[in-house]
Amino acid sequence: MMDEPGWDFKSTGHKGTRAQRRNVSLMVSLGVLLVWGVLLLAARLYWMGNKPPNFSNSDNPAADSPHLLTRILTFLHLPVANTWLLLCPDKLSFDWSMDAVPLVRSFADWRNVSTVALYGGISALVWFGLRSGPSPKVKETNGKAHMTNGKHVTNGNGFHAPDANHNTNWVHGSLKPTMNGTTKQLPHPTRRGLPAAENVVIFSLGLLSLPFLPATNLFFYVGFVVAERVLYIPSMGFCLLAALGARALHAKLRTRASRAVVLGLCAGLVLLNGIKTVLRNKDWRNEEMLYKSGIAVNPAKAWGNLGNVLKNQGKMADAEQAYRNALYYRGNMADMLYNLGLLLQENDSFSEALRYYKLAIGSRPTLASAYLNTGIILMNQGSLEEAKRTFQTCAEIPDENLKDPHAHKSSVTSCLYNLGKLLHEQGHQEEALSVYKEAVQKMPRQFAPQSLYNMMGEAYMRLNRLEEAGQWYRESLRAKPDHIPAHLTYGKLLSITGLKSEAEVYYLKAIQLDPTKGNCYMHYGQFLLEQGHVQKAAEMAERAAQLDSSEFDVVFSAAHMLRQASLNEAAERHYDHAASLRPDYPAALMNLGAILHLNGKLPEAEANYLRALRLKPDDAITQSNLRKLWNIMGRQGLRTLQGP
Repeated sequence: MMDEPGWDFKSTGHKGTRAQRRNVSLMVSLGVLLVWGVLLLAARLYWMGNKPPNFSNSDNPAADSPHLLTRILTFLHLPVANTWLLLCPDKLSFDWSMDAVPLVRSFADWRNVSTVALYGGISALVWFGLRSGPSPKVKETNGKAHMTNGKHVTNGNGFHAPDANHNTNWVHGSLKPTMNGTTKQLPHPTRRGLPAAENVVIFSLGLLSLPFLPATNLFFYVGFVVAERVLYIPSMGFCLLAALGARALHAKLRTRASRAVVLGLCAGLVLLNGIKTVLRNKDWRNEEMLYKSGIAVNPAKAWGNLGNVLKNQGKMADAEQAYRNALYYRGNMADMLYNLGLLLQENDSFSEALRYYKLAIGSRPTLASAYLNTGIILMNQGSLEEAKRTFQTCAEIPDENLKDPHAHKSSVTSCLYNLGKLLHEQGHQEEALSVYKEAVQKMPRQFAPQSLYNMMGEAYMRLNRLEEAGQWYRESLRAKPDHIPAHLTYGKLLSITGLKSEAEVYYLKAIQLDPTKGNCYMHYGQFLLEQGHVQKAAEMAERAAQLDSSEFDVVFSAAHMLRQASLNEAAERHYDHAASLRPDYPAALMNLGAILHLNGKLPEAEANYLRALRLKPDDAITQSNLRKLWNIMGRQGLRTLQGP
């Protein structure tokens, strides 16, 4: 028998070199990842004005808690809640803020048991992994195999001698002789594939833990309690670990029955999660179903969002009930109080709307939109001084720690606009201009400025500063070329300055932009009346009153134009309609009395004069008209309702 060739199995150091290269590559990858993370974080902070994000206490109640114990216990418990969502996603919600996960306030809370169980289990796994250590390595020398732990393994089981031709392939061994008598080392069959498995485990653990770390509140507070979106990437790592564990278990089992059980359990798991996915997809078909599905988890937020959806669908009664259900679970939600107030305002329940707006302001004193609508209701109710104070308070709200800075600035600008308009109507033009200029300075980029510019032109017009008025009218038209009020006011300015043809172009353009708007016909009719085109002006007045029959200003102006055109019967009809729209407006009653007076309907005229005087006893014009009427009635022998 030929002597077997000698084998030298001494380590060449290649394995150590490969490990070092792998470690360097890993460190470089981690370094690049860290640098990119820092750069992205710096960019995010820069875009946020170098300030941390602001969120309300309802978004993350634990972060807002003044008690250290509550914050610690709750933040330790939140990973438990997230882990349960991974293991058993039985209850899912579009939002987990507010009280969806109640605060853990003391050690007596039973949820601390699950917290201890989770961290205890993680610690046990880490300890077991460190205790077990790496797999033993085989050192082979001169055809003999020795374990690194000192146990001897004979060479008879691991190697087969080559035949005389030295061309035998090694099937079960670790070495393969070549034709020139040298040897080639092959990987041991029992070690094949282990590095890949270890990499998968490390990769899975990285996916499972690293993306979740920013959401733990350990490094900084975040604006949510639990967010299913932060589990999307970790769930991939979790699934990989589950698959790897199932594969290892399947390989370890020796009987077909036990392997079939493992396969059956895996199939059942896939089936159950598939069914859950199909059912959950149904919840996401539309907003209404999505918000209804979240009522069991977060009723306050779900009912509130459902109310918004129902309102957009025109189901006002259902929307109102949804808002009230939301406030039942959480009565201090400023947004929900405001939304309910807005719905009531749109349904003409102004007093109740005012009450909810004030509650919203009490819950969140920086809610500018609530101040805006409160001021508008007060202004329409005649509480002008209170409306002024409301608008001024809104304008003084600091621009710090706001939930929605852009919406806030828009509401503040609108408050200043309405305050200026109120001052303008009271004749305080200089004050109105000061307020308008402040609004221009504070308005955000997304604010539509055409109405503000137009009102500035109106204020300058009242001050007889016509050149500046024209400048702001043109600014309004540049901001919105189809802005109808600017066409009407600029047409009026051109008419005053003698540019009649140019003025008529703007009036006709306004009518062309919206032929259904009676106000356009009314302004054009007034222009025609000033030019002496009485009959055409009367036609415009009738058309205006017909189109905007519910608008007092249009109907009242149409009646006035018809009276100027000596069409007294038509004027009487429209004055009567205007008085029915505002039965408590003294000027409407006085003018109705005057036209009845002219038309010879003296008792009716007297009744309206007296109604006007009850509302405004010191009105000199009404008193003078009534004395003239009584003189006529006395000469005609008519009985009066009240002596002179």
